[in-house]
Amino acid sequence: MANIKSAIKRNKQNEKRRLHNRVYRGNARKQVRNARAAIESGNYEAAHAATLEAVSALDKAAQKGIIHQNNASRRKGRLMKQLATLEK
Repeated sequence: MANIKSAIKRNKQNEKRRLHNRVYRGNARKQVRNARAAIESGNYEAAHAATLEAVSALDKAAQKGIIHQNNASRRKGRLMKQLATLEK
């Protein structure tokens, strides 16, 4: 446990930010999971809509600095690649 006043404040800030970031990271994971499930189902329209939602959630998380931009790009690329196999 921190004894110094600034360290106590920093711990409070870190906890507050962690909880805030968790919302966006969790939402991105959930949307990606939903998109993968929709792609597995074989319905192109549903998969396309779910993939767009996932891309949006990943972009939002990257914009806020919760995940790195390259991480978001890599995940989006993999999703789009999976979606493209469904198109054929």
